Amino acid sequence: MSAPLRGLYAITDSHLLADGRLLPYAEAALRGGARLLQYRDKSTDTTRRLHEAQALRDLCQRHGADLIINDDLALAERLGVGLHLGQEDGSLVEARARLGQEAIIGATCHARLDLAEQAIEQGASYIAFGRFFDSQTKPGAPAATPALLDEAQRRFALPIVVIGGVTLDNAPNLIARGASLVAVIAGLFAVDTADQVEHRARAFGALFPSS
Repeated sequence: MSAPLRGLYAITDSHLLADGRLLPYAEAALRGGARLLQYRDKSTDTTRRLHEAQALRDLCQRHGADLIINDDLALAERLGVGLHLGQEDGSLVEARARLGQEAIIGATCHARLDLAEQAIEQGASYIAFGRFFDSQTKPGAPAATPALLDEAQRRFALPIVVIGGVTLDNAPNLIARGASLVAVIAGLFAVDTADQVEHRARAFGALFPSS
């Protein structure tokens, strides 16, 4: 983590980015300034997932961003990249031991400060709260509130990620309340062209104060 974790956190959901859009849309997000790019694919096609993740890693390296693998420690370890773990998706302690001290490892904390505290103790690089708004990706996730961010910012020094229905319209309030990164799926990628993805990525990045 050579630079502070702050800005747009783009998440490439496989259902949204089918039909050959994954790589061009991901690169558009990176051109637009995405700080982190998460590869999220819940399928069991290990060969395809490896090839896609390798391609995304190369894109991230080219654009000075970091690739995060969703819920697959073995793949993250194989590629030498970061990892995001849900509450039921593996051990943060094991992930830290296998990926090393410099790896970016994030943890889903839902709407609970106690889970965030536990994640920090176990070696997380950032803590992720959500969903904040209606979300197609996580429709049943517990709802988080801006007040939670106020408390998290007071209690924790780690970067705070917000996720769940984040858009250009509702992100500014979350950033003002302490969000270090806004994790966006549909609000970034649910468009018709890669150029539109890049435009939205730049717009998200512009929401963060420059200093």
